[in-house]
Amino acid sequence: MTKNISKITVLSLFATALVVMPVLSRAEVTNAPAATNQTTQPKPKKHENMVFNGIVIAVNTNAMTLTVSKRTFDITSATKITKNGQPATLSGVAVGDKVGIAYKKAADGKLTAMTVNDGKKPADEK
Repeated sequence: MTKNISKITVLSLFATALVVMPVLSRAEVTNAPAATNQTTQPKPKKHENMVFNGIVIAVNTNAMTLTVSKRTFDITSATKITKNGQPATLSGVAVGDKVGIAYKKAADGKLTAMTVNDGKKPADEK
């Protein structure tokens, strides 16, 4: 009788294991993101450049810097400078001009100007 009870217990445990295993393996699969037919919208890109507007306080063509309000921006060969919508150079920017600057901030805190827009675009003038 004891042999029969132990056989029944072992077979019951084996049968339970066979039933539980597929359930556990499905549970692992369901934790993965479900693939649906719904279209997901891509995340909007963050702007890499920050924007700053202000009045030019100083222009240093030797050091290639432009000081607007209390911020000093480094000007590089990649910086695009426009004056009234036309291509310009750093020497064309004058103290007192109102400018808009798109810039990147480096890890060391330096501000590098990507674009400098001096004055108004021709479409804005009326």
